[in-house]
This record gives sequence, C-alpha cells and structure tokens, in this order.
Amino acid sequence: MSGMNFKSIGTPSSSGTAVSAAQISQGPTIAPVARIKLYNADEWEALTEEWAYYSLKKTYQEVVRFSGAGDKGVDVAGFTDAKGFDGVWDGCQCKHYSTPLTLGIAKPEIAKVIWYSFKGEYTPPRAYYFIGPQGIGTKLNTFLKKPDTLKQEVKATWDKDCRAEITDTQEAPLEGDFLKYFDKFDFSIFMAKQPLSMIEESRQHNPFHAARFGGGLPPKPLPGPTPSAIRDDESRYVEQLLSAYSDHKKESVPFPDTLEKWPSLKSHFNRQREAFYHAETLRVFVRDKVEPGTFERHQGEIRAGVVDTCDSPYGDGYQRVCAVTKAAQDMQLTANPISPIAQVQDRHGICHQLANEDRLKWTE
Repeated sequence: MSGMNFKSIGTPSSSGTAVSAAQISQGPTIAPVARIKLYNADEWEALTEEWAYYSLKKTYQEVVRFSGAGDKGVDVAGFTDAKGFDGVWDGCQCKHYSTPLTLGIAKPEIAKVIWYSFKGEYTPPRAYYFIGPQGIGTKLNTFLKKPDTLKQEVKATWDKDCRAEITDTQEAPLEGDFLKYFDKFDFSIFMAKQPLSMIEESRQHNPFHAARFGGGLPPKPLPGPTPSAIRDDESRYVEQLLSAYSDHKKESVPFPDTLEKWPSLKSHFNRQREAFYHAETLRVFVRDKVEPGTFERHQGEIRAGVVDTCDSPYGDGYQRVCAVTKAAQDMQLTANPISPIAQVQDRHGICHQLANEDRLKWTE
C-alpha cells in the first residue's frame, strides 16, 4: 500500500533464561504488591482481616476490626492495654479504591477522628494509618509528611470536604469549642502505610500468606543442639525406643545410659533424638507460615504412608523402627506445602512424633 511504512516481523528472540515447568503451567510469578492491585473489595477485606489478626496481634494486646456504616473513622484498631479506646491505641483506615488514595478521600476520615474524639467517643489515637491496595497518592503522601500543612488544608476546606461528611444525622461546623479542639489537635498522628509494608508484615506473621501470594516457604532453620537430658515432651517416644532395643537384645534396656554397651544402638538412639528435634523445629517454624493444620496433615500423610510397614511382622521392634523410618524417607510427597522444605531428618523425626502420641508403636 503506497504511502505506508512497514517492515517484516522477525523471529522473536528468547528471554535468555531457561523457562521452568512451573512457569509453563502457571505463567510468570506476579509480585504480591502487583497482585493486590487486582483484588476486588472482598479480597481486600479478607487480606486486611488476616493482616490485622496475625500481624497486628504481635504488637497489640487486642485488635478489633469494624465494618459497615458507623465505624466512626476506624476500620482496624489496635489496643496497647485493657483500656481499649480510653487507653493508648492505633487506628487504620483500609480503603479499597481502584486508584491510589487521595487527599480528598482522606479528609473526611481525618475529620471523623477529630470529631469523634472531641465528642468523647474515644481518645485520639497514638497513630492513624491510611492503607489501600493501590497505595497512597503523591499529593496525600506529601501532606501526611507535613502535619502543619495538612492541618491548614483540612481547615481551609472543612466546609466543602468535611462538614457534612462525618455523620448522616448532622453537620459538624468548625466553630466554638470544636474549633479550639481542632487547632490543638496533633496532625502528626496521620500517616501512610504503603502496601509493601503491609505485605512484609503479612509475610512474617500471616500463615495464609504463602497460599495467597505464592513464592514457597523460606528455608527451614537448623535445630539447636539436642538437649542432653530427656525432656518430658519426648518421654513417650524414648520409652518406645528403649522397648524396641530391649526387644532386639532380649534383655531389659530401662535407661538411655544402658545403651553404652551397644555403641551401634547408642548411635541410633542419638540420631533418632536429633531427628525428633529436627521435626519439632519444622513444626514450630511453619506454624506462622502456613494455614493451621498443615503440619498435622503432613504428619497424617507420613503415617498413612508407613502404617502398613509398621504393622508388618518383624523379628523385633528395632527392625520395625528402621523399616518405618526408611519407608518415611522413601515416600514421594509433593502435595503438602511443607514437603519441599522437609528433610530426611524431619521425616524420621515425624515418625517419632507419631510414636510420642502412640500413633505408631514399635512393639506389641
């Protein structure tokens, strides 16, 4: 066609990196901060509740979430003491908008905090955060960093942006005692919490974070040294092991010290205790990182995979222990979120956790 410039499309070049099977089946990874921008109002509310419950409870004595009309400017409140709104508390306004939060959105919420604290509904919060999935707009963020300028702006536009926006039943003119209260009010309490900060707090404390955002679990920390003394919470599986050794040697093995005359059994016993503490470290580590019950399901999967081995006939209990831990080691487990970070020692240790609850038994 005359008068038009065009060129042939060449062969697209590769990205220069190897493409994984997961990327082929699921597409490229979406960063959490980008993912929450796609959230609808219900998904945003669910994330907010998870964040408030699991993250803020690490800081406050009590955390409450308000919804619907009549929240008096507070979506989430964290109380530092039993006095609640009469004590020291922090508030959050978690707005769901398709764009970054603006000064126009924030002004009525600021007005509510000042009005309701003036009316004695609550003491002024120590801090009050604005949060939104799209973040905080540049203009609002600038005003929040300059409390005196923010106060002047709210005061100058009160009649237009705030006076009739606080309640449905009355207007709130900025005059008289309320004006005096406004002028003394500390505007430095109003701050922004960016989505990245919220996501990081969720990553550290929210057990639903990995399921919500993906990315897998971080590496499991190594357990500390195995305690030299048998603790009360490991007495039952130790008792079971000693019974298995007794069955193997056909003589009483009442205490761990009795194993000194059988170096191979003593070494086996020490390895089983190390494995138990590996599994305990895993249990504690994932407690705040996966949904409640995930570790227990992993235990159940291992029990289901070894129970037939455990119930098979053996010459003695020690042989049964070795067969069961070997079966646990050889299992192919991929469905449970814990599976990718569980080591061989963890699987052995889970067998002893199960024995500690008599869900596996080494001798009759």
